[in-house]
Amino acid sequence: MSRVTARRRMRRISPSGEIQRPDTLAVEEPLEIRIGGQSLTVTMRTPGNDIDLVHGFLLSEDVIGSAEDIVAARYCAGTDDQGRNTYNVLDITLRTPVPVPARSFLTTGACGLCGKTALDEVRKRTRFPLPAGGPVVDTQVLAAMPGMLRDRQSVFEATGGLHAAGLFTADGQPLAVREDIGRHNAVDKVIGWALRESLIPAHDSVLLVSGRASFELVQKAVMAGIPMLGAVSAPSSLAVDLAADAGLSLVGFLRGDTMNVYTAPERIRAVPGADSLLA
Repeated sequence: MSRVTARRRMRRISPSGEIQRPDTLAVEEPLEIRIGGQSLTVTMRTPGNDIDLVHGFLLSEDVIGSAEDIVAARYCAGTDDQGRNTYNVLDITLRTPVPVPARSFLTTGACGLCGKTALDEVRKRTRFPLPAGGPVVDTQVLAAMPGMLRDRQSVFEATGGLHAAGLFTADGQPLAVREDIGRHNAVDKVIGWALRESLIPAHDSVLLVSGRASFELVQKAVMAGIPMLGAVSAPSSLAVDLAADAGLSLVGFLRGDTMNVYTAPERIRAVPGADSLLA
């Protein structure tokens, strides 16, 4: 399997002068996903946890509803210029064959869907509608999650170039953390792990992402039955609209002791003496 980091020479320029040395970079390689030998899509990802990634992606796109829907996942032959297997083509065999669509994914900001169409489509497709209640999470617990996520980003520590996603219990215990060059891939890897562990729908969990909260990340949380999404950066307007429509609690700018709660605030509990946590 390809490594998740690679070394490349670079010239570092600073006020004290110049120096040439190797730098550690995050690996970015294509992964072609096939169903029954037919190409479904290609995503650029950091190698590792590819099986989880594919499970999460296919769940998010409503191709599967459980891990049992996949009976086999195997890497196809693909070689680099030195004849080594690249492990960049993954063929999936489904228990019940489905037609492979030419393009039906909602996971791009350039897909041409208007806001209402996108919201309606996700609401119709999810197999795991969010419960009206769900977990209530203390603000202090939420505030501690980014630090725990960061502590588990081993590849980011070496490269500074990866996104991360983490699935947490309502009391703040980390269940799984995954890194990837693409934030959507990191989320797919976490959701795919949860699917394979029979934790979907994840009605008692919190999904945390290291960057912004886009429409597609809210979509993936909704499709997996996750009632709360936290992000260390900003959400988009359509992400907030979808979260409100689906009843998902969306928290942005989760940094230090502050956060912005955009939707379903009833799942967020300000602990005594910590009212300043709600910005």
